Amino acid sequence: MSQSLSFSPIQRAGLGAMLATTLLAAGCASSVKLDDTPVETRTPKAVDSQPPAQTSQSGVNTVDLNKNDLGASAVGKVVYFDFDSFVVKEEFRSVLEGNAKMLNASKQRKLTIEGHTDERGGREYNLALGQKRAEAVQKSLALLGVADGQMESVSYGEERPAVQGSDEAAWAKNRRAELKDR
Repeated sequence: MSQSLSFSPIQRAGLGAMLATTLLAAGCASSVKLDDTPVETRTPKAVDSQPPAQTSQSGVNTVDLNKNDLGASAVGKVVYFDFDSFVVKEEFRSVLEGNAKMLNASKQRKLTIEGHTDERGGREYNLALGQKRAEAVQKSLALLGVADGQMESVSYGEERPAVQGSDEAAWAKNRRAELKDR
């Protein structure tokens, strides 16, 4: 006993639309595997003990204007990454700390974190990797006390290279996250 299903043209169009939506959603579920977030365990470092600042009779700390303080121009704005990685390296800690200090001192200041990749890899993969790099920097800044509302992460993948070229030196400069004031 065999049964056959028959659908009206309207039902067939609705089923076709559902099938197209399902296939589109399946296509969007990329094979890009970037969900495994690497975790680094870090122990707090001992803080150098500094003598307390001199205070005047009023109890207000004096300010040394000759002391080198991190100004906006002195703070680095680029974090570089290894090939196919979104782990923020220890060598960029000062860049993150300097930017966190500026953002925490001025709560109205906002920052856009742009994730970039080199030209290797597919467009979809590079956009996902660039986003993971931007988010890794954003998470690092959040751990340093920066409010989420002060930061926005965006990926440009391979679309905005810092350096033109197809060699390791150019690729190394293009694997980056840029911190830009907005």
